[in-house]
Amino acid sequence: MRPKPPKTPDDYVELQQGWVRHYVEYLREHVQAAAAVTETLMWGHLVYLSDGPVLLIRAEGKRVLFAFWRGKRLQEVAPTLRPVGNYEMATIEIHEGQLPSPAVIESLVSRAVLLNKQLGNPQDVS
Repeated sequence: MRPKPPKTPDDYVELQQGWVRHYVEYLREHVQAAAAVTETLMWGHLVYLSDGPVLLIRAEGKRVLFAFWRGKRLQEVAPTLRPVGNYEMATIEIHEGQLPSPAVIESLVSRAVLLNKQLGNPQDVS
């Protein structure tokens, strides 16, 4: 029997196990410390909003994805950001033993929030 899908961000974290859970908790803590963002559950994972979506944290088996809607503009902060998908999305694929430092996380988040403030919701770009 499949577990019930999470209804809240806390439920999402509770469903994770082992190092993946620890990494999700670590990222979540530093994201929330970096900027005033609204945490929600969208598309089955954690999403952080400020003038539209800023970033997501997604646990996938043996990796955690840490992705930014305007991540292509943030690659000088974290060269491990890889462009993917729509908008200006870029993702850091995190495996066991590869956590970004608090300083990198906080720099990425604060700059991403500032970009949304300056440029608006990245989903509104046509």
